[in-house]
Amino acid sequence: MNAVIYARYSSTAQRDVSIDIQLQDCRRYCEQEGLTVVKEYIDRALTGTDDNRPNFQRMIDDSSKNLYERIVVYRFNRFFRNKEKSVIYKGMLKRNGIRVLSVHEYIADDPSGILVESLFEAMDEFYSLELSQKIKKGMDKNGEQCLCTGGNIALGFKVNQFRQFEVDSNTAPIVKTIFEMYANGKTVAEITKYLNSMGYKTSRGVAFNKNSLHTILKNKRYIGVYTYKGKEIPGGMPRIISDELFNKVAEIMAKNKKAPARARAKVEYLLTTKLFCGQCKEMMTGFSATGKQGTVYNYYICNGRKAKRCEKDMVKKNYIESLVLAKCRKLLSAPNIEKISKEVSAICEAERDTSNLRYLQKRLTESERKRENALNAVLETDIPRLRENLYERIAQLEAEQENIREEISKETMPFPSLTAPKIKFFLMALKKGSMTDEKYKKMLIKIFVNKIYLYDDRITITFHSGDDKVEINDRLLSELEEKDGEIKNLFLAGDGPKIFEKSNTILFFVSGLLGIMCKIADKV
Repeated sequence: MNAVIYARYSSTAQRDVSIDIQLQDCRRYCEQEGLTVVKEYIDRALTGTDDNRPNFQRMIDDSSKNLYERIVVYRFNRFFRNKEKSVIYKGMLKRNGIRVLSVHEYIADDPSGILVESLFEAMDEFYSLELSQKIKKGMDKNGEQCLCTGGNIALGFKVNQFRQFEVDSNTAPIVKTIFEMYANGKTVAEITKYLNSMGYKTSRGVAFNKNSLHTILKNKRYIGVYTYKGKEIPGGMPRIISDELFNKVAEIMAKNKKAPARARAKVEYLLTTKLFCGQCKEMMTGFSATGKQGTVYNYYICNGRKAKRCEKDMVKKNYIESLVLAKCRKLLSAPNIEKISKEVSAICEAERDTSNLRYLQKRLTESERKRENALNAVLETDIPRLRENLYERIAQLEAEQENIREEISKETMPFPSLTAPKIKFFLMALKKGSMTDEKYKKMLIKIFVNKIYLYDDRITITFHSGDDKVEINDRLLSELEEKDGEIKNLFLAGDGPKIFEKSNTILFFVSGLLGIMCKIADKV
């Protein structure tokens, strides 16, 4: 089976050497698992909270070319630190027959796997946000002192060793030229053409365009104003442009500015890809209509109805989403959280792969033995050249041991191991989330909801299974309808529904999250 390796490190948390460690462990994992590595994709100094990563995108593009069947990562947070986007990309890869594997986070290929993986992804995002808050505090402190807070440095400036801004004598003249040309009546297109013909580049090292030019012409830092989070500090930056020239440019821009087109508000349909028509089983998608008074109404409509093959009524977006979210919140009861925490922690502990830790400990012991032998050899020889070589060897072994200890530290670190207290803390935080927070609502639906079948008089919600053998079809839905009372009674008794031929108490304590589908019938 062919596989590719994806490695990444972020500029705020790691060093380039971490790429070597990731690749080394991923290659060894592939060798142990009988996977043939056909390509390696590496992104350096790029965050995992978004998908703006060149080689990540190349890897996704290649997924449709039948080049590989598995993606191997050091840990899942190397793939993505945003649960919502991680789920989207994994779904895209799954449709191409590709699965993402983590070297150090074992996900069982059984009904428990989907919950464990969902928790890994959600906790990655949770801890990423926590880390971003710590970074934010450091940035706020730098901002108060008019220091560089990271990110792209505006053209014309550079940063010294104390993170203070200085005028860059090589690029500041380009900035002056841009302002002077615009003030003298040159258009943005003419200035852009001139700059690119001269081979000048933006602060990001790319050719100029109208957007980059407008950004420069409106940047108050060029008149010595330091800006951070909307706060302006005059004199906080070294000046490049005079106030007179800057104000003249601002006046011309105001005159040339056209009234912007009225932007249409973006509507998020949270149940997209989850909601299906109970009559024809086709997907229901977002649809908006404008009333006579200009009021916009948002619905979900059956795709079969759009094609005039079905007569299913539309349903109001807010109504159906509120109903589903309320059901998801009910799953986060105190008994469920307690049971999830203990059971999933036990699963993770039982299935945790410690082979790499044993391998590292063995390497460390061997390296220490070699160093001890080298020290003994130094004491027993009087040959200068040999002693010099031995000292070099000792230094190499000590450096190797430091790297191994660092890897061991990572292997034994508590995060992202899913311990019961951490799982409980995360789920309690999830339970307390605000229903007005769009990100929170998305997370609830992504974690819990598998598919929803909407009829004119009822709704059937199936929660995440992770068991590919359970197929949602007409027969299964029919059985769910016929055995409604039986399912409710068995559920209350803590026994598995016979139609699924499964029995596992944890399945019901998490209300279907680990591999069972439960029907919830409500009047719509």
